[in-house]
Amino acid sequence: MTTVKTLLDIPALRLRVRAGGDLLDRAVTRIYGTELADPGRYVSAGEFVLSGLLWWKGPGDAEPFVAALAKAGAAALAASGADTGGIPGDLIEACDRHRIPLLEAPADLSFAVITERVVLALAAGSQSARKRLLSVAAEDASLDALVEHGSAELGAPCWVLSATGRVVAGSGDLPPVSTLVQRFVAARGLPTHVDDYELTPIGGRHAVPWLLAVRRDLVPAAHDVIDELAGLIGLARSRDDEVRRVSDRIAEPLIELLAGSGDPAGAFGSSGLSGHIRVLVARTPDAREGRGLLADLLADHPGRVLLGESDEDAYALIEDHPAWPGDWASTARRSLSTVEPLLLASRVLIGIGGPAPLSALRGASEEARHAVTAASLRPGVVEVVAGEQVGMHRLLLAGAPDELRSALRQRVLGPLLDYDAEQHGDLVHTIRVYLECSSSPARAAKALHVHVNTLRYRVAKASELLGVDLTEFTQQVDVYLALKAES
Repeated sequence: MTTVKTLLDIPALRLRVRAGGDLLDRAVTRIYGTELADPGRYVSAGEFVLSGLLWWKGPGDAEPFVAALAKAGAAALAASGADTGGIPGDLIEACDRHRIPLLEAPADLSFAVITERVVLALAAGSQSARKRLLSVAAEDASLDALVEHGSAELGAPCWVLSATGRVVAGSGDLPPVSTLVQRFVAARGLPTHVDDYELTPIGGRHAVPWLLAVRRDLVPAAHDVIDELAGLIGLARSRDDEVRRVSDRIAEPLIELLAGSGDPAGAFGSSGLSGHIRVLVARTPDAREGRGLLADLLADHPGRVLLGESDEDAYALIEDHPAWPGDWASTARRSLSTVEPLLLASRVLIGIGGPAPLSALRGASEEARHAVTAASLRPGVVEVVAGEQVGMHRLLLAGAPDELRSALRQRVLGPLLDYDAEQHGDLVHTIRVYLECSSSPARAAKALHVHVNTLRYRVAKASELLGVDLTEFTQQVDVYLALKAES
């Protein structure tokens, strides 16, 4: 990192400190020359400002000039007093007051030489920072280590964020992550600025992109160092993904059995799973993308998680944990909806089954797949449904082939369907409403906007046609399942 002291120590520049000697450790990112009385609109944070003081006409002129530099976050001011008979006293006082390091440049040294030397020093500092980052990556390529060293080199806090809003690495105060992520997504994953933060995409082809957020208002960062850091983080992520994929291979036989028709009991021992297990199924056009989405959503789960793929579906097997949130489905849906514009998939459907003991794992996987089917009937691009959100009757019906469901519906409701077709009646709808109103004649009559006696007559007529007692619970269940078999 190039600092004010770095430039002060360049012998050829012969700079002399006139104010702010305790501020020489400030980072410098570039040089900017100006002779404007108010340069505030053009100065950026961290700039080394060079001026021949042509704007200074007399006492009092220094205050607005230095105040503008301080407001913009300039790193230092280097001034030549060749045209003012030396450095004006009010300039020294203003720099002390606003805490701006003031360096006096020799009158016989051209600004072209100063600029050239500063640019070379910045380039050398950037190369040194990149080399140090590469050295860190070679010794310890963990994300936390890279972000920590990158922050030190840039002189500014850094964070790695998932586009779903998850903080992957980094620490310290950070504004609402959703604000940064939304702006990043709105920029279609391209570099962008948000208030005091610079957002840079982290390379690699992943289902959920990552971004590097760097705080810019304290000390702005050199773009090439940011790019180097982002590249190294991308490599670390790819390496971690490969390690994860290798460790997940032990679950492949179990997932294949759960997705097929075999008995998964023999695969339990090799999976390393224990206790109660949740099963997640993600359905996307590409199972690899679904797997990547599940990996991001489950990255902070404290229990064991195994991922795999089978045909068009991605699976996650998750050891249940007390920390599992009850609203995980809605939280996951919100997270994926945030990143939706950057997803490759046309739709993302996720179903959740369990938790269940290993002996009942097949049932949990069936529940998850039926939940995916329920999700497909919803309108959103991203839908996440837990098996517990799907009625028991729907789960049972979902397991029956279409032909069987149609045959059972016709067997149970045939006389009622025929009557409605011949008489242009609506008894089927009446009975559906009646049963959904818990068999309450008063509630059903109100919902249908008919008199309660009319409702009772229709129920009696339907009972007669079907040959059942629609006031008896077990027979109500059969009729209701037959009614729901069409949906």
